[in-house]
Amino acid sequence: MKVRAQDRIAGERNIAAMMTVLRRQARTWNAPVFTSAPSAPHDPFQVLVGCLLSLRTKDETTGPASGRLFALADSPAALRGLTARRIARAIYPVGFYRTKARTLRRIAAILLERYDGAVPGTLDGLLELPGVGRKTANLVLTQGFGKPGICVDTHVHRITNRWGYVRTRSPNDTELALRDKLPRRYWRRINELLVALGQTICRPISPRCSACPVSGYCARVGVERSR
Repeated sequence: MKVRAQDRIAGERNIAAMMTVLRRQARTWNAPVFTSAPSAPHDPFQVLVGCLLSLRTKDETTGPASGRLFALADSPAALRGLTARRIARAIYPVGFYRTKARTLRRIAAILLERYDGAVPGTLDGLLELPGVGRKTANLVLTQGFGKPGICVDTHVHRITNRWGYVRTRSPNDTELALRDKLPRRYWRRINELLVALGQTICRPISPRCSACPVSGYCARVGVERSR
């Protein structure tokens, strides 16, 4: 379903229509889907670890690395029992694997010492963990705890600005703007949908606007070339 150009309005009342179209169309795009915790997709600890491993790493590398690590340690206590060197060997070749190995051991120790081995279920608590930024914290809240959160990565930041729905300079600014503007019922789904859209159609350079199901709503801010 394509939206007519004359229906383009960058505003509140069209987000519902856009999200409906994207939910219906996303399944047909065959976008590469990254699951941060393939063996336990709703376990907060595995979601946290998987997301940290994914930073600056391609999805095809992160998935197998997560699987190897969780085969050795699927809890904070088990992870704390591994040496940083053994963790690094398990997660290689993810980006900054040695640094991430040390960070994961520190997180495991903090979870055991402060939270009785549980992952904190609040944004503030998650942000206090080493190496955890707002993107990771929101992903743990939404996937691990089923709580409202807006996980903003480069796709969500780029596309919502390209739509003209927000006007922000960084993913963190985009998250705060969306928290003020985006209806709460869409918070948990927007990352999944816009990542799929960004991987397949709304690319950073020369997006495939002719194939976009919501192009009629898009202001195409900053788009100089499209297909």
